[in-house]
Amino acid sequence: MIDPRRLRILRAVADHRTVTAAAAALYLTPSAVSQQLSALEQETGHALLIRGGKGVRLTPAGEILLTHTHAVLAQLERAESELAAYADGAVGAVTVAAFATGITEIVAPALRGLAVRHPGVVVRVRDAEGDQSLPLVLDGEADIAVAVEYRGAPGADDPRLSRVPLHAEPFDAVLPEGHPLGARDHIELAALADSDWIGPYPGNPCHDMVIRACERAGFTPRLIHSSDDFRAHVALAAAAAGVALVPRSALRGTDLQGALVRPVAGPAATRRVFAAVRRGAEAHPLLRPVLDALSATAAGLDQA
Repeated sequence: MIDPRRLRILRAVADHRTVTAAAAALYLTPSAVSQQLSALEQETGHALLIRGGKGVRLTPAGEILLTHTHAVLAQLERAESELAAYADGAVGAVTVAAFATGITEIVAPALRGLAVRHPGVVVRVRDAEGDQSLPLVLDGEADIAVAVEYRGAPGADDPRLSRVPLHAEPFDAVLPEGHPLGARDHIELAALADSDWIGPYPGNPCHDMVIRACERAGFTPRLIHSSDDFRAHVALAAAAAGVALVPRSALRGTDLQGALVRPVAGPAATRRVFAAVRRGAEAHPLLRPVLDALSATAAGLDQA
């Protein structure tokens, strides 16, 4: 009989690629993880991992078992959800990991209505970029991630996660006052090809969006200044240090003195925001009200 607890460890190792990283995510020691994996290999009668100097990878038998692991763990999530519903489990804590603007624009407003309609649901919020929030959900450190599409993000068909689309927002061009293109109603990105640029650091999901948008316009932006704070982007643009693409919601409430904001003509960067939970947990009576509140708040953003 295969112990499902060991399947969780197998998936963590497959996700993190090293025993040490998987152990840290699961709050176990590396030796405990290794022992559980050895026990799983004995249970299945197959070698599941190939250990190398740069980490571990699954054997063909390990890949087969991982496919079934996703289904088993999703079914266990569904079982927990149904048992919680049977016990009227809409009382408890839910941890939501979200990027900063997502907290401001979606999570925080959703909490107001949630507190009235579902007073038994306590939400704890963690600030985490999209590439951090999804691993937090997979590792069990968060229940819901509010994330954005980024290069390498788990797709909608990922067997580990269920996704709920929330909304899509464009990036606007931010220019210094007096910029030659400032008189235009819309800016074509190609017209900014020779400009100095301000952008997020590599690894930030928005960095990839800016790069891809510029590449579609036929050039690679000359990134001179880097910050993950969009207020800093606006301040630098206002100081004539360069130009930037900034998500529209991040501009709300930002001091725009000295800066011009213009929509981008033609194909441009778009931030697609979604919520994600572990597959099988989407109907959990604690998580469903939170997901519904997030969706309703995001729908209001699209209408606005």
